Amino acid sequence: MSMKAQNVAIVDRNSPKIDRDTLSHILDLHDRVQWLSAWTIHHANTIRESRDGIKVGGHQASSASLAAVMSALYFGVLTPEDRVAVKPHASPVFHAIQYLMGRQSLDQLQRFRALGGAQSYPSRTKDQDGVDFSTGSVGLGVAVTAFASLVQDHMLDKGLLSADKAGRMIALMGDAELDEGNIYEALIEGCKHGLRNCWWIIDYNRQSLDAISSDRMFTRFQDIFEATGWRVITLKYGKKLEAAFARPGGQTLRDWIDACPNDLYAALTFKGGAAWRERLKADIGSKRGIKAILDDHDDDGLHALMTNLGGHDLELLLETFLGIDSDQPVCFIAYTVKGHGLPLQGHKDNHAGLMNPTQMATFREQMGVPEGREWEPFAGKDDKAEALQAFIDQVAFNRSGERHLKAPVIPVGDDFPTVERAKMSTQVAFGKIMNDLGRGKGPLADRILTTSPDVTVSTNLGGWVNQRGIYSRTAREDRFKSEKVLSPQIWSSSERGQHMELGIAENNLFIALAAMGLAGSLFGERLLPVGTLYDPFINRGLDALNYACYQDARFMLVATPSGITLAPEGGAHQSIHTPLIGMSQPGLAYFEPAFTDELAAIMRWGFEHMQKPEGESVYLRLSTRPLEQPERNGDGWIADMLKGAYWLKEPAEGAELAIVYTGALAPEAIEAHAALLEDVPGAGLLAVTSPDLLHRGWTASVRALGAEARREESHVDRLLSRLAKDAALVTVIDGAPTALSWLGSVRGQRVLPLGFEKFGQSGDIPDLYATYRLGVDAILDAAASAIVLR
Repeated sequence: MSMKAQNVAIVDRNSPKIDRDTLSHILDLHDRVQWLSAWTIHHANTIRESRDGIKVGGHQASSASLAAVMSALYFGVLTPEDRVAVKPHASPVFHAIQYLMGRQSLDQLQRFRALGGAQSYPSRTKDQDGVDFSTGSVGLGVAVTAFASLVQDHMLDKGLLSADKAGRMIALMGDAELDEGNIYEALIEGCKHGLRNCWWIIDYNRQSLDAISSDRMFTRFQDIFEATGWRVITLKYGKKLEAAFARPGGQTLRDWIDACPNDLYAALTFKGGAAWRERLKADIGSKRGIKAILDDHDDDGLHALMTNLGGHDLELLLETFLGIDSDQPVCFIAYTVKGHGLPLQGHKDNHAGLMNPTQMATFREQMGVPEGREWEPFAGKDDKAEALQAFIDQVAFNRSGERHLKAPVIPVGDDFPTVERAKMSTQVAFGKIMNDLGRGKGPLADRILTTSPDVTVSTNLGGWVNQRGIYSRTAREDRFKSEKVLSPQIWSSSERGQHMELGIAENNLFIALAAMGLAGSLFGERLLPVGTLYDPFINRGLDALNYACYQDARFMLVATPSGITLAPEGGAHQSIHTPLIGMSQPGLAYFEPAFTDELAAIMRWGFEHMQKPEGESVYLRLSTRPLEQPERNGDGWIADMLKGAYWLKEPAEGAELAIVYTGALAPEAIEAHAALLEDVPGAGLLAVTSPDLLHRGWTASVRALGAEARREESHVDRLLSRLAKDAALVTVIDGAPTALSWLGSVRGQRVLPLGFEKFGQSGDIPDLYATYRLGVDAILDAAASAIVLR
């Protein structure tokens, strides 16, 4: 418990006094929450049939430490507009509260951590009780609330959200989550953007999964938050302890607790009242007033006194939360006991610990729950049931309906920008399309919000920003423009801007995209987010990207430049396996176009797809390599292209060879194909624009065949059916060859895959393609080998 500074509960003098009936109701409901969360976990692990013998888990101790904080919030503080990211390991507490409110079913609780039941960690897409933000990968659910608050401000400033519909973005976090670096990246970004209306509540139980937290860290956390513009409120002592401190000897007791190491405090908490008494007598028993304090409490009473921390005192919590009257971000450090009220409390191994049946029976008696009525909402409080139900019905949070709002679709329109047929890279084409969108008018352009981690110009978003400006709550002129310093970038900042510039932190990019991509569900009006970054640095934010997709956030991710085609930049900037990330990431449709007309059609499709109920986010892997554009004969190719592939040069029926390419290697594939036609007449040239969608379609047909014996020909099956059964495929991609090598499994045709699997290096394109065997000669050599091997 060591804490030398700020060691008292800090509550505004103007904090409201809590109505005694209200407090009584919330105390009773807290008991039910404490019981139901523990019982739900116990039922899943001990009572429900186990068919595989594997422990179910559920974190009884972590749930107990936050039960009071969450009861205070949901039953006494939150409004329907507030949004909460619940600490992952407190999921059972959330589900118990929603059950009492009638938002969660008994069936869901009884199937906790089972198929179709309440999820192990709060999930927007898989839970049925209105989760605001998915949590699970610790730290990410905390940071998303900061970006959701920034998105809310943007929508307020754009007139998309009225002030009366704005709420607080609240994160409930375990203190061990403070070890996650992405939290501090988010703090810095929030400070730069003037973060408001954001609360982070730290469950400061001083225990992580493996150990007791360091005594020295508390003041460091406080310093960090205050340095980034947050108000810090520490809730260390409950009102019982504060009353004890006011007695003779109270200051001595306070000083002893302040100096008590975290691990000793935890051990004494586990051992109970007799251990507290013995230790206090040994250390300070001779001091004035201490004997009287000890004599006035039996062992149970002494244990209750010594564990009366701020995070468990409902009256103190309510007064503190309801006393906040500013939009300044607030960090509440709520001291708690991990496992509070359970036999597991304080033990260093309690994170994954479970009460055994005997302990659970004792706990049931302690909570006054009759045997056989464990699931009843008000079991043991029958005389109060009617009053408690009436109280719940009028709780502010419970007066709202659906937590996930339905937002109108933004029409994309038929006049989507196109790009002239000139030698051009897909990266430049992207910039031109965005610039044209920014120059125009209409709902599509007005709802686009772009963002980038300090690579806005180098990913070709500069033109868009010139047109639409940078978002800032404080207007700032472009100083270079006003000083008449020539620059192609004319960037003014205002509350109407549509680009949110971020620092170099890819985690922040993906968490920001998650928040932007949830705007429709959170606030009732859509944004169409577009985020850009260098393709290799997807890896740096991959956990956050997965988190964004898991929540079903919708955005367009434009990653450029990619592969060894980046050439002189060298291996640190040359992406290898990002195509495989695009193919394997759920909720993300990956495309890698070679030509500008492909890109325009994909972007138009993408903005529509992002808004469909069955849609998802879109990932574009682009290149800086300028390519000559092909001559087209009509638009018939587009439908196949959007399914993942089309014949750029259609093969003759029964052809024995096809070259298959993706992205920037189109010129080499085209040249090699032309050279082959003399020896292999009728050879095909297949352009794969989305290895992802192509693969998905094929595996879906395989599943249908295996599960239902139903033959459903996939798009790639239809394309390859023009070739001979024993035809060969030479595949080439500027990335891991695995992205295309699976094509041989579709119809049993031999594949010779070209790509690269080692780190790149600096060079020009001809040298690198030759070194890594991606050029025309490599394709022709592979084709010759394929013919020989037939």
